[in-house]
Amino acid sequence: MEPEKERTGRTPKKGRKRRRVPNKPVGASEVMRDRWDLEERQQPEAKKARLSAILFAGNHAITHGQLCELLKRAVLGKFSVPKPSGCQLFHQNHLNNVVVFILQGMSQLHFYRFYLEFGFLRKAFRHKFCLPPPSSDFLADIIGLQKKQIIGDLPKEMEGSLPSSSSKVSINLQNDPIVQKYGSKKVSLTRCLLTKEEMKTYHFPLQGFPDCENFVPTKCCGSITDNSPLFGLDCEMCLTSKGRELTRISLVAEGGCCVMDELVKPDNKIVDYLTSFSGITKKILNPVTTTLKDVQRELKALLPPDAVLVGHSLDLDLRALKMIHPYVIDTSLLYVREQGRRFKLKFLAKVILGKDIQCPDRFGHDATEDARTALELAQYFLKYGPEKIAELNLEALASHQELEAAGLELKNTAEVVQQLNTSVLECLDSMGQKLLFLTREADATELSSSKNCQTIKCLSNKEVLEQARVEIPRFTFSIVQFSFEPFPPNLTEEMSKRMRIKWMEMSTVYAGPFSKNCNLRALKRLFKSFGPVRSVTLILETHQPHLCIQYEILEGAQLAIESLDGILVEGTCIKVQRPVTELTLDCDILVNEPEQDSENQGTIYLSGVSETFKEHLLQQPSLFLGLEAVILPKDLKNGKQKKYCFLRFKTFGSAQRALGILTGKNWKLKGRHALTPRHLHSWLRGLPPESRPPGLRVIPPPSEQETLQMVKVDHPKIAAWRWGRKIGKLYHSLCPGTLCLILLPGTESTHGSLSGLGLMGIKDEEESNSPNKCL
Repeated sequence: MEPEKERTGRTPKKGRKRRRVPNKPVGASEVMRDRWDLEERQQPEAKKARLSAILFAGNHAITHGQLCELLKRAVLGKFSVPKPSGCQLFHQNHLNNVVVFILQGMSQLHFYRFYLEFGFLRKAFRHKFCLPPPSSDFLADIIGLQKKQIIGDLPKEMEGSLPSSSSKVSINLQNDPIVQKYGSKKVSLTRCLLTKEEMKTYHFPLQGFPDCENFVPTKCCGSITDNSPLFGLDCEMCLTSKGRELTRISLVAEGGCCVMDELVKPDNKIVDYLTSFSGITKKILNPVTTTLKDVQRELKALLPPDAVLVGHSLDLDLRALKMIHPYVIDTSLLYVREQGRRFKLKFLAKVILGKDIQCPDRFGHDATEDARTALELAQYFLKYGPEKIAELNLEALASHQELEAAGLELKNTAEVVQQLNTSVLECLDSMGQKLLFLTREADATELSSSKNCQTIKCLSNKEVLEQARVEIPRFTFSIVQFSFEPFPPNLTEEMSKRMRIKWMEMSTVYAGPFSKNCNLRALKRLFKSFGPVRSVTLILETHQPHLCIQYEILEGAQLAIESLDGILVEGTCIKVQRPVTELTLDCDILVNEPEQDSENQGTIYLSGVSETFKEHLLQQPSLFLGLEAVILPKDLKNGKQKKYCFLRFKTFGSAQRALGILTGKNWKLKGRHALTPRHLHSWLRGLPPESRPPGLRVIPPPSEQETLQMVKVDHPKIAAWRWGRKIGKLYHSLCPGTLCLILLPGTESTHGSLSGLGLMGIKDEEESNSPNKCL
């Protein structure tokens, strides 16, 4: 991923931290977003529309607004709307149609409760994602019919390439991420400091961390108040035989006075001066004798005990200095942006301060200028407060710059916001097209009466399906809505509990028998080598001891069964198996089926990975062709990287080859093909924390028992099977190049809410990527 300075705007200036080696390699959503542009440029002759999703990273969720962005992008193309933050669409001009199927009344709980019945849906679509519970009008949200907002003023500084200051813009201040984090009132200096947890999250050097053993603390440990002094800091780096090393440091005090500006001679041989960014050349550095240790001593002497360092992507500066400082304000994080993205320093300087920095006609960047700019941005934030900044509508202005970079010219900010607030219907109208909406008469919504929408109301789901076969080929954009009865509240609660118990029991194994003198510590190490373990319990109710091991993820349990069942341990042949309950009777099928899903076919699971695994992996790209993402889960409590990961590849063949290499003698990892999509982990964490002793029977509520016995056609289980197949047949009749979305919106009621699930793919892309026939 691009180093923060890059990601946020500062191209490594004089030696600046520019592109960090994929520090969050593939796997973090920012990394994938940064790769989109590269992918689009590198695409061979392939002239087919395709998706490049980051849904398997981050929180694996897409908001209704992001879904709307994607649909508008599908209609208008990349030069008309900003890049969606959840998923990228390549070669949009080769997209023939868009079809959205909505299964009203169904949720993610339906999908996993009747997982086997949804055979087509789970096998056909490679991209699955969570949806938040629906609002009062789900359709209006995803089409963009509800984006009406209040008025705000633009700053006078917005001139030149940015929108004019005379425009009035509609913005909702309460939805601005800066207001959501800090509130609308002015904040104190201490409120702007990064917490220790935030510093961990954003990889700031901290005492006691393994990668900071040789770092020097600034010894600033004074009490911080609102009167503590601020210092702007910026560093430049070059590339040496040992990696990136410091070549320049600038420190600016309040008032703008530069108190330190030093060139630094790296300890190792320089292989790239990064001159185009930093302006540093061999000639400039040749006479320099100042070393990193000299700079560390001088900085420690300059900074008072309560000094607060301010910078843009300050973690990179401190790592270049190999120093630890506890009080920091990072302006790339202070000016919060949506979806974890960051504003560039150059952009903030222009919009907030009205000044141009990092101009292309200059030879590299000016470290002192960048340090001073970061300091002034922090001072502006403290002086005017979050609400004043939210009124600037930074997201709209940044989107304007993206559009302008793509060759568009929008007249003012009002036009920018209008572009962002445009509905899918208005986008279609601008292209001279209409939207087809098929629904049951009883389920007509605001969309039904909207201009530029051809609505066909039907009496039943069956009629909706019949009309869809006829009408979809006549429209470039279609929404087909089926309606089903949601689960009753009491049944929903019971199903949620049993779903969690079922996955817990599928992730639990019993192993034994072991000798009475067995080495329990060694056995625990053995089982932990297959994946993260929640608990290990010694069972003494049997003639010989057994172990009950509960894994955090299904892959760990399955790998332990496949690797250890039937082997000799300390001279005894052990059996490794799951508990047998009514919830695990179909476990073999449930384990086999997910492996066949298109989302999992290019993904492998690995256990035993170290903190340096990702660097070693990326250093050998020729061994791992087709690698799309490295997903490195972290502990939610302490933020540390766990000892397992998922690798996602473009094809099953690439994944299979990589699995053979990584489980071979050189890497010595344990692994198998993935079984669970990443969004499922997030969803399971959100279910009620219910548990029971393994093996205890759970009787379904009488209402469900009776309904299942009657086998009514409209029972959710039967509906999942019937309509999954019917939609599958309709999908296969769609023309190649059709973007297809299946949305289970979720449910919202006074008894609680259920999150939704989305599946999407482009017909040609899905069929070429999947070795299976889905029907």
